[in-house]
Amino acid sequence: MKHNLALSAALFAAVSIGAIDTAQAGENNRKRAAKERCYGITPAGQNDCGNLAGTHSCAGQSTVDNDIGEWRLVNKGSCESLGGMLRKEAKAKFKATTKV
Repeated sequence: MKHNLALSAALFAAVSIGAIDTAQAGENNRKRAAKERCYGITPAGQNDCGNLAGTHSCAGQSTVDNDIGEWRLVNKGSCESLGGMLRKEAKAKFKATTKV
């Protein structure tokens, strides 16, 4: 009897953890959906991922404050009020400044 109880408890714990992970994944997806990439507002070393120039592909590798090619995730709809640009505008400005 104790064996069945222990097995049931272990199974319940495993299923519960899976349900929590699934719920957390869903919450993370909702949070991510409520965010957008904002270019030109990132302090050096605080970018979220790769840049428009393709000179790096990792977070934290920006070297210049407010580089128009670097981005951070911000709450959807707040980018322009923070002084930043959305990807389309940033990409156009980046291309215009890098033409030789």
